[in-house]
Amino acid sequence: MADMISLEDARDLVLSAVSPLTSEVVPLLDSCGRVAAADLSSDIDISPFAHSAMDGFALRAAQIATAADGAPVQLKVIAEEAAGDVFEGPIADDECVRIMTGAPLPADADSVVKYEIVAVVEGDGKPGSTVAFAASTEVGSNVRQAGEEARAGDVVIRSGNVIGTAGVGFLASCGILEVPVYRRPVVGVLAIGSELVEPPAVPTPGKIRNSNSYAMAACVQAAGAIPRVYPIVEDTFEALCEAVSAATEECDFVLTTGGASNGDFDFIKPVVESLGQLLMTTVNIRPGKAQTFGLVKGTPVFGLPGNPAAAYVGFELLVRPALRKMQGFSTFDHMKVRARLGKDVRKKDPRRIFLRSTITANTDGTYDVMPDKNQSSGLFGPIQRSNCLAIMPEGLESKKAGDEVDCLLLGVPEDLGL
Repeated sequence: MADMISLEDARDLVLSAVSPLTSEVVPLLDSCGRVAAADLSSDIDISPFAHSAMDGFALRAAQIATAADGAPVQLKVIAEEAAGDVFEGPIADDECVRIMTGAPLPADADSVVKYEIVAVVEGDGKPGSTVAFAASTEVGSNVRQAGEEARAGDVVIRSGNVIGTAGVGFLASCGILEVPVYRRPVVGVLAIGSELVEPPAVPTPGKIRNSNSYAMAACVQAAGAIPRVYPIVEDTFEALCEAVSAATEECDFVLTTGGASNGDFDFIKPVVESLGQLLMTTVNIRPGKAQTFGLVKGTPVFGLPGNPAAAYVGFELLVRPALRKMQGFSTFDHMKVRARLGKDVRKKDPRRIFLRSTITANTDGTYDVMPDKNQSSGLFGPIQRSNCLAIMPEGLESKKAGDEVDCLLLGVPEDLGL
């Protein structure tokens, strides 16, 4: 386990160890943003009847086939039909029906002419009026046909589809109020360190506040999973064994921060190895070389470094994809774009480096990226200020201002990377 592996191999290893979770049925509104776990079908035609797409006059196109400028066709308005009403009577050759958007198309009509292009000859355009048409129309014009979007029994959302806000409305129109979706993983979050105290306690000499639990729980939540934050774990093999073992019994995934290096008080690697199977310990990236991954009682356990930036990069590159796969998503990679560096970057480390950076779009469709001036792995501020990770490839080649580099966009749905 001492060999450092590539980011791609690490990602494949982690993804191969997880699978979509079982399904659960949730209320329709709670399905938004979730992945459907079964095909979903409509119980009726959508729309269930032909209806007007706008306010106007319902008629048969043949009635005004000869209409033209200078030779309009006049018709009598015999009824008015609002949304929710139904006009069932006949329409004579010299008649039409005033109709509102969403109202059913009368059985004796085949098209609608919008109100704005019809002249009122007598009256106010309502029943009893006479209106004039100065142009012909086509059969079916301004009409939304029955079953235009779906027929009864049609699959409207397939298993594996992400249900969006419009999908929620679509399912409601199909009569579906309970939706089978893949379960969201419960992720146990453990901060390791005898030096940690819980906020808002004021740290005494040698102590620091536990911020990583909150940051990682927020990352878990942003990935769509459910964080379960556990108490701080002291730097002993026995305490960490007990905490990890307990968390694997209650959670679908366990995430630790701290204790991931090779110091005398770094125990996550030997704990995972003693409790289960240790699969990975180091990855060829910076920040965050020390990335521990394994299985304990079949539950994935991931040990992130204690430095905030190292933990954050490890989460975004390796943990977030796994949590998405467990929720049934099929896209795992952050969207990547090319951008011009705003300053020189000298490279002294041969590892692949991820710089916390800010990317901006130009009017010509290109992008500029400016790495934060402070790339210390121990700071939250540069991460908070950043909207991307600018990538310095493996090797010692430095980059100059104006050189193009790949950038991973943060806070952008992975689906856009297709």
